[in-house]
Amino acid sequence: MSALADGLARWLGERWGMTVTVAGLDQSSAGARRTNLGFDATADGVTRRLAATILPTADIQLIDLGAEAEVRTLAQANGVITPFIHGACLDPSVIGGPFFVSDFVTGESVPRRVLRLVEQAGNGERIAAQIADALARLHAVDPALAPAGLPRPADGVGPIATALGGVRDSIGLLLQPEPALLYGLRWLEANRPDEPARRTIVHSDVRTGNVIVGADGLRAILDWETAKVGDPMEDLAWPCLRMWRFRNDDLLVGGISRIEPYRDAYRAAGGAWDQDRFEWWRALGTLRWGLGLANQAAQHLDGRFRTIVMAASGRRVSELTWDLLCLITPPGGRID
Repeated sequence: MSALADGLARWLGERWGMTVTVAGLDQSSAGARRTNLGFDATADGVTRRLAATILPTADIQLIDLGAEAEVRTLAQANGVITPFIHGACLDPSVIGGPFFVSDFVTGESVPRRVLRLVEQAGNGERIAAQIADALARLHAVDPALAPAGLPRPADGVGPIATALGGVRDSIGLLLQPEPALLYGLRWLEANRPDEPARRTIVHSDVRTGNVIVGADGLRAILDWETAKVGDPMEDLAWPCLRMWRFRNDDLLVGGISRIEPYRDAYRAAGGAWDQDRFEWWRALGTLRWGLGLANQAAQHLDGRFRTIVMAASGRRVSELTWDLLCLITPPGGRID
């Protein structure tokens, strides 16, 4: 921790052009891939509470960390609630891995705590509406302004086709055959909607667990490591997977709200809602997350990135398989 504090202090000092001291390092959350540390940075007599998001190795990053910081800055400039970025460092020698530093935002992000807070404050529909408003603001940004390092469909290929291609590739990497997932892929291919008329910047991982909330509502949207240019309905469908409801299955939006306040807020902010693409992306997202969990478990098993979080991911694949089959059965058998 001492070496980490020294590295952060030197880097911030060079960036701000003044002497900086760092204290109070504390792990604020732990994901499968990244570490988030809160700390106090003091410069010129002023102390700020900041957060460092650290990638243990660039080998497992989903997009370039610099591009992630850039798209967050772009989103914030257009009214999306996300912590201010002070800068990104891609040199692993500074603190042991690529990282960026942002303002520290207080509140709850752990899903079960979020659901308890929402139940006590009665603000679930308000938070869902705030998330939809933030997504509408993000989707209104000209995608030509997206950082060069942000993934986007190849020329002449739409987001729907790109997503299907990615799922096919991921199924090919499974350590063992999964007939139900192959059936899900065939269903998605047979029921694919038209490509969206307009592509936008999408976060693609807004959900319970990737937002900070308080009694006053939404305080920040986190974890932009899967941002890209794509179909805005993908963003809107993702928080509505059963995976993110944490047993509050009657509340479609992240276990905190009915769909109506969420949909209405998106439309009120200028967004265009397409129900057919919404439903298709819910099924695609469920399949893709099941494949993602299987891949995380594989990374642990083959030694690429060994952690208990990655190892435990494998046990959730069967749950996602069940969710997918429920979604693609005829009306009466689907999860709503």
